[in-house]
Amino acid sequence: MTSEQPASADQAGVSQTDEHLDAREVEIVDLADVSAQEIISRSIVVLMSAAAEKLGLSDDDPATSTHLDLDEARKLIGALAGLVTGSAEYLGPQAGVVRDGLQGLQRAFREASAFPDEPGQGPGEKFTGPVY
Repeated sequence: MTSEQPASADQAGVSQTDEHLDAREVEIVDLADVSAQEIISRSIVVLMSAAAEKLGLSDDDPATSTHLDLDEARKLIGALAGLVTGSAEYLGPQAGVVRDGLQGLQRAFREASAFPDEPGQGPGEKFTGPVY
């Protein structure tokens, strides 16, 4: 037996587990050390990315995407709109870009809907106002 091979299957499992735990420890961030603006920004990015996926925007043809789920997209866009509206003053120079991204998602939702909502009734529009 060479020194590169574990003596038993149990030792191999321990070695792999130890490596996995070490990798996880590197990824752990103490939220007390992260600014509120950074946490808000990261949350916005996650919500935007998830909404885009649920609208099928990551595929060549969103209408035939296997990820298309307008019910889920509506929820994500509504949550995103509330977060963006409630935190706009903390977003600094990125506020305009974030609002533009949100409006783009709201328009994409309207385009993907077989029966689009009335202006002002779409996802998140109670926070942002009507999107045409």
